[in-house]
Formats: sequence, C-alpha cells, structure tokens
Amino acid sequence: MISNIRIKLSDLILSFSRALDFVNPRVANHHLRVGIIASEIARSFGMSREEINNIFLASAIHDIGFFSAKEKIDALELEITNPYLHAERGYLLIKDFDLFSAISKLILYHHVPWAEGAGSQVNREEVPAGGHIIHLADRIEVLINRQQEVLNQRKNIVDAIKSRSDSIFVPELVEVFENLSAKESFWFDAASPEIDQIISDRNVLPDTELNMNELINIAKLFSHIIDYRSHFTAVHSAGVSAVATLLARMIGFSEIECQMMRVAGYLHDVGKLAVPAEILEKPAKLSVEEFNVMKSHVYHSYRILEAVSGLDIINTWASFHHERMDGKGYPFHIRGNELPIGSRIMAVSDVFTAITEDRPYRKGMSGEDALKIIEDMAKTNSLDPSVVGVAGTYFRHLNDVRMDTQLKAGEEYMGVKQFMG
Repeated sequence: MISNIRIKLSDLILSFSRALDFVNPRVANHHLRVGIIASEIARSFGMSREEINNIFLASAIHDIGFFSAKEKIDALELEITNPYLHAERGYLLIKDFDLFSAISKLILYHHVPWAEGAGSQVNREEVPAGGHIIHLADRIEVLINRQQEVLNQRKNIVDAIKSRSDSIFVPELVEVFENLSAKESFWFDAASPEIDQIISDRNVLPDTELNMNELINIAKLFSHIIDYRSHFTAVHSAGVSAVATLLARMIGFSEIECQMMRVAGYLHDVGKLAVPAEILEKPAKLSVEEFNVMKSHVYHSYRILEAVSGLDIINTWASFHHERMDGKGYPFHIRGNELPIGSRIMAVSDVFTAITEDRPYRKGMSGEDALKIIEDMAKTNSLDPSVVGVAGTYFRHLNDVRMDTQLKAGEEYMGVKQFMG
C-alpha cells in the first residue's frame, strides 16, 4: 500500500521543458537555454531573487503555446510573423493554475516589441520587465548557431540585437546584454551542454515539493499541451485518466493510488511530443515506417518521466500502456505478471477510450462496441481479463464518466482553440 509520494516542482519542470523541445533537434533545450540567458540578464539588471526565479520558470515553459513542429521551426527566425498566438495560448493554458500565477503574464507578453516605449503597456496593462527580458533572451538564443563556435558568433549577434534596440528590445536591457557579452563565460553558459549544472549552481528553480492536488493540476496542464496538438486527441488523456482512476477504485486501489492513477492517465502520452503532427493526423493507415515512429512515443514517455525523482510508479503505470499480457506489446515486451496491475488498468483504459474517439482515418465506436473490442482482446490474452471483467461489470457507469469528463474537457479545449490561428 502506497502512503505518500514526494515530487519536486523543479524536477517536473526540467523534464517537461526538455520534452517541449522534442519536436525537432534544432530546438533541443531551447527553453532551458533561454532561461539561462534570461536569468543572467535579470540578475545584471538588478532584479530580486524572486523575480529572477520567476523569469527562469517562465522561460522554461515560455513556448507551451506552440502545438506544431512547423510553428517552432518558424520561430527560429529573428523576427517572426504573428508571435502573439502562441503567447495567448500559453497564457490561457496556465493562467488558472496557482503555481504559475506569478508567471502567466510573463508568458503572455514575452513577444511584445518595445516600439520606442509603446510596448511598456498592452491594452492599458503594464508589460512586466520579465516579459521583455524573456523576449530578448529568446531572440539571442535563436541567433546562436549550435554547429559553430559560439565566441566566433558574438559580434554578429550583438550587432543584430543592438540594431533593434528601442524598436524591438528595451534599450536598457540591450545595454545590459552588451555589457554581459564581453564575458566569455556568458556565451559558454548559453551554449554549454552542462545545462543541469548551470541551473543548479544558479539556484533559479523553486525547490517546492508538490502536494497531490498540485501534481494532478500540473499533470492536467501537461496533458493539454500533449493532446491539443491534434483536435482528434484534444480530450483523449482526460478520458483515459477518468476511466483509469475509476477502474483502479473499483479494483480496490487506495485513495492515494487512485490519485496517482489520475496523474498517470494525464501523462501517459507525453512522449507524443516527439511524434510529428503529420503522423498524428494522417487520414489513412500508417505505413510501417510511420508506425515505428508512433511506437516510439511510449519509450519517450518512459524516459521523460524517468527523470523525475519519485515518479517511478506513476511512470510504469503511464508508460507501459502499450505492453500486452502476452508479451507482444511495445516497446519493452513485458509480459504477464511482470506487468504491474496499474499498467494493465492503463492499457484497458487507453484502448477503451481511444476506440470511442474519432480519428483522422475512422469514426469513433459506440461504448458498447468498444467494450466488445476489449473483451475480445482479453480472450486472446492481450489485455488483462480480470481488469476487462471489472470494466464490463461497471460498463455503463464507466462509459458515462468517460463521456461526461470528455465533454467538459472539450469545453476547455474550445476556449484555447480560438487562438489556433
């Protein structure tokens, strides 16, 4: 019986920040590099420790409003077209979460041009200095060519930023950056592969230990970024989480274990951040090569969550949802009793929920047809017969909860969808 789990916000943010950059190697660790640059500019600008920490935290997830690889690659240009959509999306995603209340406006305004001072306000609301700092740091980072020695790029990057002082960037911040640019250490930090060590040395992430409600809320937030990449999957994790939690309760899990199952349901597809949108939304059967890419998502989920200390049980429940009782699942080919009961619950919940949803290549099944599918899979020892048996016994209640949860999740999605562009 599990009595408690201990998860640090810093571990979760670092892992998810890296996951956000999985979409393309060209943006690997972009968020954390921006945080390193922004925190140093903020420190040199004389900001308080709390402000510096908030700027780093916002930097670590500042582009959560990007839902496609193309958007992220387009943003590698120094001056990007209509940067406000992803900033609006990011703000809408986090604004109601207490843990992120101090940084929501930094994300909302992280692409506001200074415009000779007009950018000090938007709609009569003051733009926080941290938003302007993240904007500057973000553009510095995209100017760094990772294939070349960073010091050899220093002059061109400084010149590019200075030429946009007062029009795009706050002059005082540009001056701070210019002074910092004289230090080789500034550039070596910005391009260093030793990112974790730099972040640890600067002590720029909160050492907060999350309670269960906070962990659930952050997992739900992360599920939105995962699922909103395609309208076909916009409410998928919400449905899986609800079904898995209810099944766990019916099977006899403790209350904390049921809460852990809820988290696992929200996070089970986090590795899909590494799968191209054209595969997720292909309106036909995937080729063998494309299906191999799709298979990788559970492996990536496992590695992403593995980096978070204390999340090991939730990780196995979440990341083994494509393993099968007969050992013919993927990617680890775990079989029978070696597969934790939580993972077996998640597997049933994922299949049941997925086949009731529309996909680019098919319409969703009715709940009754979905139940028939999982019962057939139990007969071939693909899914756990005992878990499927519980699902069958309480089918109507299970399906009602799934539909109600996904209906509410769909309403949340529509609130963000207006900013899809």
